[in-house]
This record gives sequence, structure tokens and C-alpha cells, in this order.
Amino acid sequence: MAVEGLSRPAWAEVDRDALRANAAAVAARIAPSALCAVVKADGYGHGAVTAALAFLDGGAQGLAVAIVDEGLELRNANITAPILLLSEPPVDIMPAAVAAHLTLTLTTLDGVDAAIDAAKIMGGSVPVHVKVDTGMHRMGIHPSGLAELLARIATCDQLVVEGIWTHLASADEDDPESLAFTATQVERFEAAVAEIEAMGLDIPVKHVANSAGTLAAPSARFSMVRCGLVLYGELPSEAVRFRAEVEAPLELRPSLTIKAAVSAVRRVEAGGRPSYGRRRALSGDATVVTVPIGYADGFPRALFAAGQEVLIGGRRHPLAGMVTMDQIVVDVGDEEVAVGDEVVLLGRQGEEEISAAEWAEHLGTIVYEVLCGIGPRVPRREVGSASPLPKPPKRKLGRWG
Repeated sequence: MAVEGLSRPAWAEVDRDALRANAAAVAARIAPSALCAVVKADGYGHGAVTAALAFLDGGAQGLAVAIVDEGLELRNANITAPILLLSEPPVDIMPAAVAAHLTLTLTTLDGVDAAIDAAKIMGGSVPVHVKVDTGMHRMGIHPSGLAELLARIATCDQLVVEGIWTHLASADEDDPESLAFTATQVERFEAAVAEIEAMGLDIPVKHVANSAGTLAAPSARFSMVRCGLVLYGELPSEAVRFRAEVEAPLELRPSLTIKAAVSAVRRVEAGGRPSYGRRRALSGDATVVTVPIGYADGFPRALFAAGQEVLIGGRRHPLAGMVTMDQIVVDVGDEEVAVGDEVVLLGRQGEEEISAAEWAEHLGTIVYEVLCGIGPRVPRREVGSASPLPKPPKRKLGRWG
């Protein structure tokens, strides 16, 4: 287990009220479709259990994770809501997934056979969703193999095909080619559903839309959507923001703030070059403060060259030198700053705000990577009103629909 940095003044605040409000806003937007809240990658860096409870309290009908271990963490926290595995588990892990009442995604014949074996050992019925590859070309059964896969599933009475789904590759883009491809993926999915229905099968849960598709492609909502990033108060792109606002205003609140406290203060003469490599000379005499957070915590070295700033005293201040593994140095000029003063690296302080999108632009990456990159040495502190454990669902443990 990774060590948290509880002994140093650097932490992330996770706003439960914002998480809950974001889920409620999205649930209202997509109704009557169901909301599946994606809490993989430790809830996009927010803490999986914290995020899951807030989302369920805000109106999500269930959750989704990438790997079995993530599902087990939620079950160990007494969360009884349905939990969808977004990838087919390895054959040797299938029994653990079934035992934890996780909703399986199946995409291969070998996976189906492993699920059959696990289901027969466990007894009872096991809900499964089938993923179809409509053009992402990452995971999923090709439409031409769908009938054979479903026929193999049908050989086991314990497996119940509860859902069918696919994943959009470019719903966050607004160029003509991307828009056309999203429409093509929806059409291919509809064709696959039509093929299934022609076989006499009725699969109740159909889902296509990720966060981008949910807001930017309403035709992709079907009976359920899988949202991750937007529930944490962030948007995949400006194109998604624009298209979402065309439909109706949408209020989202960023839910993660990264803070630290100044650990050292020193006066440095003009021409001084703080930190490794002595990359930049101070233009004048300045106060340079040390902040105990670095690239091992998810504040990348590239932010220095990109000109990233931090907030101290409600004002922006530039980095004075290269980001190191555990610390950064900040040029506060002639400002009065003392050891223990609050530093905001991501989030709001006074009237100023530094967003995850700002980091992403400086790093040439996406907001997803910024949030997921905040390391375990940055302990998460929950703020806002506590979210109670969700009431046991009326449905059977772990079931959608």
C-alpha cells in the first residue's frame, strides 16, 4: 500500500457537496436514462468510496470501475449498489468478480467460458453486459461475432444478459469527421441491438454515452449513461461545454482542491537561481518560499517551463525554479509570507482560481490525466456535509435494471 504524506502540510480537499450536486445535475439532465457513475482510478483521484457515496446520494443508480480490485474496495465499504466492470476480467480473476456480485462485461468466448465456470460454482444468477466494438478498436466483440457470443452465454442458465454497450471514441471533438464518426458508432450500436432483438432477445440496459457523449450527443443516451469526469465538475473539452450549453445551462462545480502550507521562507538577491539546474535567475531581490509538494505527488516538472503559478494570499505567484521530487520554490516578490501560510496549487483562493484545465493546457495533456496523477502521498480530506451510506437498493445486490 502506498504511503500517504500525513506528516507534511500538503493535502487535497474533496468537496462531497460538489460531487453530490454534480451527480444531481447530470441525473436531471439525462432523465429518464439511468446514471452510472464511473469511480475507477480511485474516483479520478478523489477517493473512490467518497465519490461513490456522494454520487449515489446525488442520484446515480450504480457505479462503474475498471478492475476487480476497485469493485472489491467498494463492496468492502458496504456499498451494495450495482457495480459494472468496464473490462472483461482475466480468466483467473473471474471467480472473485462473481463472488463480489460485480456486473461482468464480457467480450470474448474465453471470457464467457470463465464466467460460466464461475457462475456454476457460485450458484444463482450472474448479470453480465456485453460490449460491442463499434469503432474504438480497444475492447469489445466485433458485431459479426455477437451472435456466437450470445449463443455461448445462453448455454449457462446462471448468466443473465442484462446489458449491451459500446464506447465512443471522439465524442469530445467537434470537427466534422469526429461528429460523423460518433453518429456512425451510434448507428452501428443500434444495428447490433436490432440484430439481437431479431434473435428474440430483449436486453433491458443499453448504454453508449461517456461524459462527452452524455452532454454533447443526446442521441447516445439510450437507457443508461456512464459518466466520470463531469461528475467531478470538469468537462472533457470546450467543444463539449459549448454543445452542452446549447441544450440547456449546466452547473458543475470542481470538487478537488490541492493545498499546502509554506515550509520555508528566505530572501534571495537578484540574480539568484533557486532549485536544481539553476534554470532561472531572479530579476530582482525577492522572497522565495518553499512548498512541500513535488513531481512525486503529481505536480509535474513541466509546469515550471510552462509558467504555471500557484496562489498565496489570494494572488498568483510564479515558480522560482525547477520542480523537485518533494518540493517547489515560489517567487513571491516583496509579499509578506510566513511559514504555515496556505498555498493553493489547484482550486480557488479568494477571487483567483487555478483549474485542472489550466494545468492540462500547460502540460499538453487532458484534465483526466491531471486528476488521476495526484499521488497517494497527498492525503485526501473530505469537506462538505457527510454522505450517508446508501440505503440498500430494492433490486437484488449488484443488479442494474
